[in-house]
Amino acid sequence: MNYDVKDINLADKGRLRVEWARRDMPVLNAIRERFEREKPLAGVRIAACLHVTTETGVLAATLKAGGATVHVCASNPLSTQDDVAAYLVKHEGIPTFAIKGEDGDTYYRHIHQALEVKPQMTMDDGADLVFTIHTKRQDLIADIFGGTEETTTGVIRLKAMAKDGVLRYPVIAVNDAMTKYLFDNRYGTGQSTIDGIMRATNRLLSGSIFVVAGYGWCGRGLAMRARGMGARVVITEVNPLKALEALMDGYEVLPMERAARIGDIFCTLTGDINVIREEHFVLMKDGAILSNSGHFNVEIDIPALERISTARRQIRDAVEEFTLQNGTCLYVLAEGRLVNLAAAEGHPSAVMDMSFANQALSAEFITRNHQKFAKQVYPVPEDIDREIARLKLEAMQVDIDTLTPEQEKYLASYDLGT
Repeated sequence: MNYDVKDINLADKGRLRVEWARRDMPVLNAIRERFEREKPLAGVRIAACLHVTTETGVLAATLKAGGATVHVCASNPLSTQDDVAAYLVKHEGIPTFAIKGEDGDTYYRHIHQALEVKPQMTMDDGADLVFTIHTKRQDLIADIFGGTEETTTGVIRLKAMAKDGVLRYPVIAVNDAMTKYLFDNRYGTGQSTIDGIMRATNRLLSGSIFVVAGYGWCGRGLAMRARGMGARVVITEVNPLKALEALMDGYEVLPMERAARIGDIFCTLTGDINVIREEHFVLMKDGAILSNSGHFNVEIDIPALERISTARRQIRDAVEEFTLQNGTCLYVLAEGRLVNLAAAEGHPSAVMDMSFANQALSAEFITRNHQKFAKQVYPVPEDIDREIARLKLEAMQVDIDTLTPEQEKYLASYDLGT
């Protein structure tokens, strides 16, 4: 079996950690049990470009249980958990190509190696896999009947491709499922980003000025958790509706130019480029901390920071110090990449349970129904979304009410007014 991991001898450690994650993933476990019986993915070849974490280990094993042949590569150079990569190879027999800290050339070589499976389906987190297929491996497209996309950044890229008429197969936007973005993006990102910043810096958040760039679901989750830790939270936005919502939620809202002057800790969660750039760096306090929990390493303009710095050094494992020409020292976490995955372990398993349940059920859905789809980006079907929520509540031993026949009739009528 072909694979490329840091150390295959880490596999037993990875197995224990995956077992720990699996305990908090009852929805995906239930899906796996059904997949083992029914084999809905029998014979399907899947290339999966995902963060190689313990939760991804549970997902990959679920897809294999459903009958799929799976190859895995990393969706970020810094997010791989090397023991999990080794576990997938040794204990699950899944060819895996991922090494934490790999350079850009290795990252894309690993994507190409994962594509050796000659996929019929892609499973992506950020759309690097899909983009590579469309630009470098167009020979594979004829066999691919569909794909799924995990994250906001990837969905944005894929919708742009579809709009321009260059997307060559249908993709389900897992990110847009309510059981994904309401929980993974908000509660998962909020907790794991705080975890990453604290592990990287060991700084006290209480009393600090914490600047959150972007008030989407990820940004509002982080703002909520930072405020809960005692920080004074400032929101920056370009969307007036989201800015107004942040204001009504009780946060201070400022343009980045003003926030740059007062912030102690900054975190970008926008999915856009150069959110924090040279004009902001030169205004910042000595000791300001810069981090990102968007997707790629482009939200903080690192090349501009390098240009205006007279010195740089690695001061902690995930902290790099940049000394500006004016003598100010700024601290960048995790090279400007995903701080929650590069400096911590990513989202808690309990929330990834729902996200990856969406991945597994969307894979089953598109396998059965791909002939019906055009080359567009599609939402997760509502019945899948609701079923995942139902299974999660059941696993948490929570019961809810059901509509009575009288209530159903009322909701379907139009002649019962005041």
